[in-house]
Amino acid sequence: METRLNLFENEISAKFFKRFANAGLVIQQSSLPHSTQELVSLRASQINGCGWCIDMHTKEATAAGETAVRLHLVAAWREASVFTEAERAALAFAEEGTRLADAHQGVSDETWAQVRKHYDDDQLAALVCLVGLINAANRVAVIVHQQGGSYEAGMFAAALG
Repeated sequence: METRLNLFENEISAKFFKRFANAGLVIQQSSLPHSTQELVSLRASQINGCGWCIDMHTKEATAAGETAVRLHLVAAWREASVFTEAERAALAFAEEGTRLADAHQGVSDETWAQVRKHYDDDQLAALVCLVGLINAANRVAVIVHQQGGSYEAGMFAAALG
């Protein structure tokens, strides 16, 4: 599979992604734990089949100190003992927020109550925005067949500004 359009070299998409990355910076700088941010991004990317984003968030999480065991178990988080209650709530939220077409209500009241139990308003706002942002990124990358494998942790840090 070949990449259909190089979004990093196209003037329009390069401008767009600079702004997109800056929106992501707001979430990164929030009080939502960075490990939770990466786990949520990874899980949504797995659901959406986005190799580029799976590659990126696995490598960013590893660079930030996340363990291989936890990263390998994200896809089966319900059957794994390595995640906290708060992380499990965030992963459920990510799944339901990603699979909107699978349920008429989107995120269930039960899942909403679980994330409210573990996260304050600022963290919850960051989580909501993160799920929206990662799903948008997944869709763009999947549409153009952006392949995973070449990402290096921190490679977009210079683009933020």
